[in-house]
Amino acid sequence: MIKNLVIVESPAKAKTIEGYLGKDFVVKSSFGHVRDLPKDNNAIDIKNGFKPTYVVSPDKREVISSLKKLAKEAETVWLASDEDREGEAISWHLAEALNLNEAKTRRIVFREITKNAILNAIDNPRTIDINLVNAQQARRVLDRLVGFELSPVLWKKIKTGLSAGRVQSVAVRFVVEREREIERFKSESAFKVVAIFDVAGKRLEAELNTRFKTREQAEDFLNRNIGASYTIDSLEKKPTKRSPAAPFTTSTLQQEASRKLYFSVAQTMQVAQRLYEAGKISYMRTDSVNLSQDAMAAAAAEIARSFGDNFVKTRQYKTKNKSAQEAHESIRPTDFAALKASDDRNEQRLYDLIRKRAIASQMADAEIEKTTAVISISGQPEKLVATGEVVKFEGFLKVYAESTDDEELSDEETQGMLPPLKEGQTLNLQRLQATERYSRPAPRYTEASLVKKLEEMGIGRPSTYAPTISTIQKRGYVEKDNREGKERPYQILSLENGEIKAMTKTEMAGAEKAKLFPTDIAMVVTDFLVAHFPSIIDYSFTAKVEEEFDQIAMGNKEWDKMLDVFYSSFHGTIEASADIERASVSGARELGLDPVSGKMMVAKLGRFGPYVQLGEENEETGEKPVYASLRKGMFLESITVEQAQELFKLPRVVGTYEEKDMKAAIGRFGPYIQHNSKFYSLPKTMDPLLISEAEAIELIDAKRKSDAEKMIKTFPENPEVTVLNGRFGPYICVGKKNVKIPKGQEPAELTLEQCLELAANTPDKPARGGFKKKADPAAAADAPKKTAAKKPAAKKAPAKKATGTTAKKAAPKKKAS
Repeated sequence: MIKNLVIVESPAKAKTIEGYLGKDFVVKSSFGHVRDLPKDNNAIDIKNGFKPTYVVSPDKREVISSLKKLAKEAETVWLASDEDREGEAISWHLAEALNLNEAKTRRIVFREITKNAILNAIDNPRTIDINLVNAQQARRVLDRLVGFELSPVLWKKIKTGLSAGRVQSVAVRFVVEREREIERFKSESAFKVVAIFDVAGKRLEAELNTRFKTREQAEDFLNRNIGASYTIDSLEKKPTKRSPAAPFTTSTLQQEASRKLYFSVAQTMQVAQRLYEAGKISYMRTDSVNLSQDAMAAAAAEIARSFGDNFVKTRQYKTKNKSAQEAHESIRPTDFAALKASDDRNEQRLYDLIRKRAIASQMADAEIEKTTAVISISGQPEKLVATGEVVKFEGFLKVYAESTDDEELSDEETQGMLPPLKEGQTLNLQRLQATERYSRPAPRYTEASLVKKLEEMGIGRPSTYAPTISTIQKRGYVEKDNREGKERPYQILSLENGEIKAMTKTEMAGAEKAKLFPTDIAMVVTDFLVAHFPSIIDYSFTAKVEEEFDQIAMGNKEWDKMLDVFYSSFHGTIEASADIERASVSGARELGLDPVSGKMMVAKLGRFGPYVQLGEENEETGEKPVYASLRKGMFLESITVEQAQELFKLPRVVGTYEEKDMKAAIGRFGPYIQHNSKFYSLPKTMDPLLISEAEAIELIDAKRKSDAEKMIKTFPENPEVTVLNGRFGPYICVGKKNVKIPKGQEPAELTLEQCLELAANTPDKPARGGFKKKADPAAAADAPKKTAAKKPAAKKAPAKKATGTTAKKAAPKKKAS
């Protein structure tokens, strides 16, 4: 007989908690959600108050069976899932699936996995909060309705396999609009003037308080300064204070981990989850900046011990976000004195960030003396300004300084200490320099800055940020990528020793690292949704829906009535979409006539992505159009005739090797070299238009050597069977099936019969996609882990995503080696 059964969400959490509770407690894991909506039309009964039907997930049947047995034996069942809406829903689903007796069921919550927190939760149980459950159900049902009804519209009007989502589509819209803003931006140059003085052997740098729009104006200013004298007109010293940032919320942790540790949003949450389950930090899904009184006292004690009492300044931060209601505390360490949290490097780095931020929030302000020196130029109206600052008292800066998203260093970060100066002092000019600088567009989003934007607009909640960012990338709407940029000249004019010199230098403009770029399909889908489903993709509407979920969570609104108001309007627009002409939303556009052939060039969206088409099919002559895939960074809406002409230069014969041609081209999986019916992928550093014969031969030889090292054993009597050395060790390949080799079995000693027997005993993996079975649009909208079905090529669309080939040529069926 079990006295107490505690059910948590994860095995790691179960292991930690089991160590804190006595022998009377058995702690088991539900491994996350145990029930969900089925992937069919019967999931939601719209006519009867949007009543959902839930089914136990196939992979959780054994878990439920095991937990049912234990729950029957237990005197008391403690549901200990996370404290947010998702956690509350998991507890409710467990109670339903296990048929728990309400009298012997207790719901407990805690914000950290420590002995005190767990024992305190046991002493203060409650019942399941049905309002929180209903808020989660409302979100789940509404998002299913949107996905289930809107995704098929995208399939019919644009491309099979597409999905739409209430939050994901808005996130994609942000990225698309930023890309178009950058495309429209016209960079302008101006000359920034900096004077460098020698003050008793120390360097003093001052900037002119205006910028010149033309070289002539800058040159005129330098000419006017020949023989001028420079005097300190005024000197102002002003004491200022700088206060620490609040402890982390989910959003600010994701942003700072991106800036300082270069973590993706998903990686940050995975690492934080492990730290939480190990009992090292408080709950990591929160939009509150609060610290509990106990945490503030613990932080103050550690600060006093490490730095002294004068570094302590306790603060109670208030959450600006009015919707922050579920979570009651920010992310912080469970033990402020603990410097080490894990042997795992990434876990330790993230823990250090969390600990330092939380400790700094309870430290004294940094005291800074800011000095501004205004320098006059004899006979000229313009002034030069030099600024610097001295830290008089470090305060919180001894522990932590917050980063920013600004790509250029802020003034505060670049200012140093000025040399000793006094009013009326004459300065010795070393050099007066005017440098051409270009204006820049708003930066593309990073994962973290997109999360920040979503939060600012009230779209999504802490638990949805990471899944949203991951989903829009998995579904091909957004790509995280680096771009090299282009070389750009800029001018420098220098006045030194009474003489003006001019020089031209170059810089890389537009280089990007780990930024989010929209795909063509994202642009087409966004335009379609804005035109025909404005409410779904409207920022304020999406934020209003989030507020309504909050009202449901507080018990101020009934979830079925909220859904009814939303659905009646939404369903009407779905029905009206039947009249939309598919041709009007394809994104296709005529580029113009090809100067060489005189044929029309058209940019289109095809089965395998965007492409350009040269000419049309002529049934009388048998002439076929030629197709070329768009390259990375090109868009249907902006590609030019000149750019399209470059694309048609492929495929090109690079040279010959072993008496066979080597052809460079771009296929469905990127650029490749084709030689003797085999395909060799080009690395990112190689351009198919520029690769040389020698480089292509080197690429082929390197791949052959790699393949030879991979091969362990072949069977001449059955070429389809091979024993290979893979990334995770040796395995058997039979046709397209990969088969594990049993432990203790020497791969090189396997016989053909043994390989075939092992293959026969290995079940086939379920097919992905396919055309025989009708794909489920709800699955495409609901399940980010699944691959959407692919649509057969439309009439006249290219048979493959290749470059400069006629329709008669077949595409390489397999991914290039």
